[in-house]
Amino acid sequence: MRRIRVTVSYDGTGFHGWQVQPGLPTIQGTLESVVSEIEGKAVPVAGSGRTDAGVHALAQVAAFSIENPIPLYNLKKAVNRLLPPAIRILTAEEAAPDFHPRFDAVSKTYEYRIARGEVCSPFEYRYVHLYPYPLDVQRIVEHAALLEGEHDFSAFAASDERDAETPSFVRTIFSSQAIATDERLLYRVTGSGFLKHMVRNIAGTLIEAGKGNLGKEDILRMLEPHPDRKAGPTAPAKGLFLVAVNYDSSAIPATSSIEVT
Repeated sequence: MRRIRVTVSYDGTGFHGWQVQPGLPTIQGTLESVVSEIEGKAVPVAGSGRTDAGVHALAQVAAFSIENPIPLYNLKKAVNRLLPPAIRILTAEEAAPDFHPRFDAVSKTYEYRIARGEVCSPFEYRYVHLYPYPLDVQRIVEHAALLEGEHDFSAFAASDERDAETPSFVRTIFSSQAIATDERLLYRVTGSGFLKHMVRNIAGTLIEAGKGNLGKEDILRMLEPHPDRKAGPTAPAKGLFLVAVNYDSSAIPATSSIEVT
């Protein structure tokens, strides 16, 4: 039996997230269907984590076990030939028999993309949250940095049936930074793990800070063990990208490097 680790990129627009859902198109379900066809029997595919409906991935990591002796290069070609164009296998490699893309990960990086121009290109609209209104970018930069460190992020979490598995809402954020240009605002965050809707709720909260509706003290109150206020509105899924999943602790950023132009 071979354990295969793959890096997957996908446009999440037409899918109901990563996790298999009966009767609905999902990334995991599509991959399992294709790999099972190649193997000739049902093959479960594990992912590094779940992405919501409409969320995209530049480099999701997944793994599955097969007996087929097909060379890796040919396997990648075969899978991509059977997959819809919205999902691509970027790399395929042999992994240790016990490798698990979720439990072995040490950190993940997400990026939330906000378009600030008055007009959004139709070729970009599916991949950004259009917000053509005034924002105090410096406030957003300063508030983003407050999220770094180990905190209770229950104020930023949506209810999740998987909470019973790991009831703690404590996560460590290694880097939390906002990067601005004239017509684009990017929020990039690297952490030990993320709760359901956590990054989208952070993005919505930072927008509220940029509008002047939230101050630093409000953010700090949200990070208390028993927060007395919830995070801001959940930002739309289409602006969120899973950028990277790290399995080497040396890839974790030691400090943030924030630039504003």
